[in-house]
Amino acid sequence: PLLIIEMQIKIIMRYHLTPAIMAIIKKSKNNRCWHGCSEQGTLLHCWWECKLVQPLWKTVWRFLEELKVDLPFDPAIPLLGTYPEEKKSLYEKDTCSHMFIAAQFTIAKLWNQIKCPSISKWIKKLWYIYMMEYYSAIKRNELMMFASAWMGLETIILSEVTQEWKTKHRMFSLICGS
Repeated sequence: PLLIIEMQIKIIMRYHLTPAIMAIIKKSKNNRCWHGCSEQGTLLHCWWECKLVQPLWKTVWRFLEELKVDLPFDPAIPLLGTYPEEKKSLYEKDTCSHMFIAAQFTIAKLWNQIKCPSISKWIKKLWYIYMMEYYSAIKRNELMMFASAWMGLETIILSEVTQEWKTKHRMFSLICGS
């Protein structure tokens, strides 16, 4: 949760300077998106609207659909953590938050580079969060809560990667044992 709040504050406070802001600071006319899509590089564009960032967000929402989590495709949810009032249990918010923070870190890692965020890097970051949550649950003696929160997502993550990738990154089920 603290990590999530930090990322959301950085987004709101514009910690990650956009091309539009950098053009003003540098008194330049080049305010185009760093990903190379030639659109104006506003905060919302760089985090959400860019056609090179959209495949990552669509994959996040595909994972949510597979988990039977019904959220509108709205940038306020992953970027600011504002969920619809009538929606979502604590379990769903927690699961979504892990996916959103992994996506935000994946985008931020390539912030001012001419690259698009990789789905595999997002999955790798999500797996890292999963591992940290697992070890934290062991330390707090809350393994059952961990299992109930991550079982569905673990299955989806492992189904998305090849056996070679699982071996290379030592990815195996900590819940089901396969």
